[in-house]
Amino acid sequence: MTGSPLIVVLGPSGNGKSTLGKGLSEALGVPFEDADDLHPAANVEKMAAGHPLTDDDRAPWLATVHQHLADGAGTGLVMACSALKRRYRETLREGLPQLRFVVPDVSREALTERVARRQGHFMPASLVDSQLAAYEPLEADEAGLRLNGEEKPQVLVEEVQRWLALSS
Repeated sequence: MTGSPLIVVLGPSGNGKSTLGKGLSEALGVPFEDADDLHPAANVEKMAAGHPLTDDDRAPWLATVHQHLADGAGTGLVMACSALKRRYRETLREGLPQLRFVVPDVSREALTERVARRQGHFMPASLVDSQLAAYEPLEADEAGLRLNGEEKPQVLVEEVQRWLALSS
Protein backbone atom coordinates (compact mmCIF):
# COMPACT_ATOMS: atom_id res chain seq x y z
CA MET A 1 0.00 0.00 0.00
CA THR A 2 1.46 3.33 -1.02
CA GLY A 3 0.75 6.58 0.76
CA SER A 4 -0.86 7.03 4.14
CA PRO A 5 -2.96 4.10 5.35
CA LEU A 6 -6.71 4.68 5.48
CA ILE A 7 -8.37 1.74 7.22
CA VAL A 8 -11.80 0.92 8.62
CA VAL A 9 -11.85 -1.94 11.12
CA LEU A 10 -15.43 -3.17 10.91
CA GLY A 11 -17.94 -5.70 12.15
CA PRO A 12 -20.52 -6.19 14.88
CA SER A 13 -20.17 -4.84 18.38
CA GLY A 14 -17.72 -6.83 20.49
CA ASN A 15 -15.52 -8.11 17.67
CA GLY A 16 -12.49 -6.09 18.79
CA LYS A 17 -12.69 -3.20 16.32
CA SER A 18 -11.45 -0.61 18.79
CA THR A 19 -8.72 -2.78 20.27
CA LEU A 20 -7.38 -3.74 16.84
CA GLY A 21 -7.86 -0.21 15.53
CA LYS A 22 -5.84 1.31 18.36
CA GLY A 23 -3.09 -1.27 17.87
CA LEU A 24 -2.97 -0.57 14.13
CA SER A 25 -2.96 3.16 14.74
CA GLU A 26 0.05 2.86 17.01
CA ALA A 27 1.91 0.44 14.72
CA LEU A 28 1.27 2.54 11.60
CA GLY A 29 1.83 5.91 13.25
CA VAL A 30 -1.53 7.36 12.25
CA PRO A 31 -4.48 8.65 14.30
CA PHE A 32 -7.31 6.42 15.54
CA GLU A 33 -10.97 7.33 15.75
CA ASP A 34 -13.95 5.32 16.95
CA ALA A 35 -17.09 5.93 14.89
CA ASP A 36 -19.16 5.20 18.02
CA ASP A 37 -18.00 8.62 19.25
CA LEU A 38 -19.56 10.22 16.16
CA HIS A 39 -23.11 8.94 16.69
CA PRO A 40 -25.71 11.64 17.32
CA ALA A 41 -27.24 11.55 20.81
CA ALA A 42 -30.53 10.18 19.44
CA ASN A 43 -28.75 7.10 18.05
CA VAL A 44 -26.93 6.47 21.32
CA GLU A 45 -30.16 6.80 23.30
CA LYS A 46 -31.97 4.44 20.92
CA MET A 47 -29.29 1.75 21.17
CA ALA A 48 -28.92 2.19 24.94
CA ALA A 49 -32.67 1.51 25.19
CA GLY A 50 -32.14 -1.78 23.34
CA HIS A 51 -33.49 -0.70 19.93
CA PRO A 52 -31.48 -1.38 16.77
CA LEU A 53 -30.76 1.51 14.44
CA THR A 54 -32.48 1.75 11.07
CA ASP A 55 -30.79 2.70 7.81
CA ASP A 56 -32.35 6.16 8.20
CA ASP A 57 -30.79 6.46 11.68
CA ARG A 58 -27.40 5.49 10.31
CA ALA A 59 -27.34 7.71 7.19
CA PRO A 60 -26.24 11.01 8.81
CA TRP A 61 -23.78 9.14 11.04
CA LEU A 62 -22.22 7.40 8.04
CA ALA A 63 -21.90 10.77 6.28
CA THR A 64 -20.02 12.10 9.33
CA VAL A 65 -17.77 9.02 9.44
CA HIS A 66 -17.06 9.43 5.71
CA GLN A 67 -16.11 13.07 6.25
CA HIS A 68 -13.68 12.10 9.02
CA LEU A 69 -12.13 9.49 6.73
CA ALA A 70 -11.84 12.03 3.89
CA ASP A 71 -10.25 14.52 6.28
CA GLY A 72 -7.71 11.85 7.32
CA ALA A 73 -6.91 10.65 3.80
CA GLY A 74 -3.78 12.79 3.48
CA THR A 75 -2.20 11.87 6.79
CA GLY A 76 -3.68 8.42 7.35
CA LEU A 77 -6.36 7.23 9.75
CA VAL A 78 -7.64 4.05 11.34
CA MET A 79 -11.38 4.13 12.08
CA ALA A 80 -13.35 1.56 14.07
CA CYS A 81 -16.82 1.48 12.52
CA SER A 82 -19.46 -1.25 12.38
CA ALA A 83 -20.08 -0.71 8.61
CA LEU A 84 -22.27 -3.81 8.71
CA LYS A 85 -23.72 -3.60 5.20
CA ARG A 86 -22.03 -3.34 1.86
CA ARG A 87 -23.90 -0.15 1.02
CA TYR A 88 -22.56 1.42 4.23
CA ARG A 89 -19.05 0.49 3.18
CA GLU A 90 -19.70 1.94 -0.29
CA THR A 91 -20.75 5.21 1.38
CA LEU A 92 -17.52 5.23 3.38
CA ARG A 93 -15.38 4.41 0.35
CA GLU A 94 -16.93 7.03 -1.96
CA GLY A 95 -14.10 9.11 -3.39
CA LEU A 96 -11.56 7.22 -1.25
CA PRO A 97 -10.23 4.38 -3.44
CA GLN A 98 -7.31 3.85 -1.03
CA LEU A 99 -9.67 2.90 1.82
CA ARG A 100 -9.13 -0.65 3.09
CA PHE A 101 -11.39 -2.73 5.32
CA VAL A 102 -10.28 -5.11 8.06
CA VAL A 103 -12.71 -7.50 9.74
CA PRO A 104 -11.91 -9.45 12.91
CA ASP A 105 -14.37 -12.37 12.70
CA VAL A 106 -15.65 -13.54 16.10
CA SER A 107 -18.28 -16.12 17.03
CA ARG A 108 -21.74 -15.02 18.19
CA GLU A 109 -21.04 -16.46 21.61
CA ALA A 110 -17.81 -14.50 22.00
CA LEU A 111 -19.49 -11.31 20.77
CA THR A 112 -22.32 -11.64 23.28
CA GLU A 113 -19.91 -12.40 26.12
CA ARG A 114 -17.63 -9.49 25.27
CA VAL A 115 -20.47 -6.98 24.98
CA ALA A 116 -22.07 -8.19 28.22
CA ARG A 117 -18.72 -7.69 30.05
CA ARG A 118 -18.29 -4.11 28.89
CA GLN A 119 -18.73 -1.32 31.34
CA GLY A 120 -19.70 2.19 30.35
CA HIS A 121 -20.70 1.44 26.74
CA PHE A 122 -24.14 2.21 25.34
CA MET A 123 -24.51 -1.01 23.30
CA PRO A 124 -26.35 -3.76 25.21
CA ALA A 125 -25.66 -7.44 24.52
CA SER A 126 -29.31 -7.78 23.46
CA LEU A 127 -28.45 -6.00 20.18
CA VAL A 128 -25.74 -8.43 19.09
CA ASP A 129 -28.25 -10.62 17.26
CA SER A 130 -29.71 -7.65 15.36
CA GLN A 131 -26.21 -6.65 14.29
CA LEU A 132 -25.44 -10.17 13.11
CA ALA A 133 -28.74 -10.27 11.20
CA ALA A 134 -27.82 -7.02 9.41
CA TYR A 135 -24.17 -7.94 8.81
CA GLU A 136 -23.08 -8.56 5.22
CA PRO A 137 -19.57 -10.04 5.15
CA LEU A 138 -16.97 -8.50 2.85
CA GLU A 139 -17.26 -9.63 -0.73
CA ALA A 140 -14.34 -10.56 -2.97
CA ASP A 141 -14.44 -7.22 -4.82
CA GLU A 142 -14.17 -5.15 -1.63
CA ALA A 143 -10.65 -4.12 -0.62
CA GLY A 144 -10.47 -5.95 2.65
CA LEU A 145 -9.00 -8.58 4.91
CA ARG A 146 -10.84 -10.98 7.20
CA LEU A 147 -9.06 -12.22 10.32
CA ASN A 148 -9.66 -14.64 13.15
CA GLY A 149 -10.73 -12.02 15.70
CA GLU A 150 -10.21 -14.43 18.57
CA GLU A 151 -6.41 -14.23 18.09
CA LYS A 152 -4.35 -11.92 20.29
CA PRO A 153 -4.53 -8.28 19.15
CA GLN A 154 -0.77 -8.07 18.43
CA VAL A 155 -1.00 -11.11 16.13
CA LEU A 156 -3.83 -9.38 14.23
CA VAL A 157 -1.88 -6.12 13.97
CA GLU A 158 1.07 -8.03 12.47
CA GLU A 159 -1.23 -9.83 10.00
CA VAL A 160 -2.68 -6.52 8.84
CA GLN A 161 0.79 -4.99 8.49
CA ARG A 162 1.91 -7.92 6.30
CA TRP A 163 -1.24 -7.58 4.18
CA LEU A 164 -0.72 -3.84 3.76
CA ALA A 165 2.92 -4.40 2.75
CA LEU A 166 1.80 -6.91 0.10
CA SER A 167 -0.84 -4.46 -1.15
CA SER A 168 1.71 -1.75 -1.97
